[in-house]
Amino acid sequence: MEIIESARPLYAILVSLAAVLLIGLSSKSPNIRESWTITAAVAKFIIVVSMLPAVLGGAVYEFNLLAVMPGLEIAFRVDAISMFFGLTASLLWIVTAFYCIGYMRTLKEHAQTRFYMCFAVALSAAMGIAFSANMFTLFIFYEILTLCTYPLVVHKETPEAVQGARRYLAYLLGTSIFFQLTAILLTYFYAGTLEFAAGGILAGTASNTVITVIFLLFVFGIGKTAIMPFHAWLPSAMVAPTPVSALLHAVAVVKAGVYTLVKVVLYLFGVDLLQELGLGVVLACMASFTIIAASIIALRQDNLKMRLAYSTVGQLSYVALAVALLSPAGITASLVHIMVHAFGKITLFFTAGAIYVATRKSKVSELDGIGKKMPFTMAAFTVGALSMIGMPPLAGFVSKWYMVMGAVEAQQLVFIGVIVLSSLLNAGYYLPIVYAAFFKPEPGGEDDGRLREAPAHMVAPLVFTAAGTLVLFMWPTLLLDLAGLVLDGVMGVN
Repeated sequence: MEIIESARPLYAILVSLAAVLLIGLSSKSPNIRESWTITAAVAKFIIVVSMLPAVLGGAVYEFNLLAVMPGLEIAFRVDAISMFFGLTASLLWIVTAFYCIGYMRTLKEHAQTRFYMCFAVALSAAMGIAFSANMFTLFIFYEILTLCTYPLVVHKETPEAVQGARRYLAYLLGTSIFFQLTAILLTYFYAGTLEFAAGGILAGTASNTVITVIFLLFVFGIGKTAIMPFHAWLPSAMVAPTPVSALLHAVAVVKAGVYTLVKVVLYLFGVDLLQELGLGVVLACMASFTIIAASIIALRQDNLKMRLAYSTVGQLSYVALAVALLSPAGITASLVHIMVHAFGKITLFFTAGAIYVATRKSKVSELDGIGKKMPFTMAAFTVGALSMIGMPPLAGFVSKWYMVMGAVEAQQLVFIGVIVLSSLLNAGYYLPIVYAAFFKPEPGGEDDGRLREAPAHMVAPLVFTAAGTLVLFMWPTLLLDLAGLVLDGVMGVN
């Protein structure tokens, strides 16, 4: 394995931090302010993509920034698994930046400069999580991400927004400090290091009971995965503007959670240790309960964003379930679903925002006949919904197929039932929206034949992300190649 000493991972993190200053200085010139956001987003993506060819060739980028004490360093590492989160976050930030312009300006939202500044910090934190070389570095950026997204959740500054943001902060900081930090300290005490290593670092370092406790502390401490019962923060965050919901539920925050969980499973504990202790089955059962329960709750939600929020709770646990199978196909599914879910779910949140901007409608019961007025938006919604259900030829089918194969490989066929049942529930809360939009008449029978799409800055991004779900189905080679490199390291299989 070739090690490339380079500061490019650090540059990918710093580019959006530099934009924070420039955005702040351009507060009185909206066009310039938004230009800095887009420029930083494009620059970040270019830096990340520039490392992709070498990573696909089996190389690893490393950069050590600061040694705090023996075994504790702020260091960065870009390898195959990093690319799943890094590519997703950097590409979708560009799309979201354009979407934000249409949304924020059309609704004449206040505090737009603060909004864009916090957005930029959030993407720096997300990239820091993606490229962390150890759990110490990851934890620092994990906390930064929580803190910098708080102003985004509370953006509207209404009593409801304040209450939702407080719950958001309480859940994420509470689980992180009381559970995850304890797990990190115990890991460092027993293993003497927090470095991510293929095969894990905890085997043989402590008794089975201690390792089990550490594992459970990590599972509950990574609150951004929204595994029940630590999921309530996610629906509460729906008080935020729709671009923030898209950021939270598709790109940065929730993906940081499941990515961290996958890293902990594969690089702190390791497949062999978890199989020996049966902890994979424990995590799979917890994830399965969350998937089914969240899907049932989603069925009852009339608020569109709230329905999407509970869908996200369930969809995140697909990643947890897949990696918990500890089989090659299961691990592949967990990684692929990180990007697949991001494209599908950001499409759905983009459409929810477009519907609100164009019609001021936010409830599922209000969407009868809206497909005739907003054909591009609702066509994109249909594509995103079908991907979430797992229908071909859309990307959601790919990750769910590998989940099923992973359950077969692990000889845990009961989890196939979970995947099938949850997919039916997905259809139950998505397809009625599609049917109502295209096949039910508008209330009152009014139809003047005019389109009422949201501004082009909003429609173009949601069409792009919807198309992305089709592209990822047709050409999943990049994702599968990266997953193969990850498997080479953690399982020694191709």
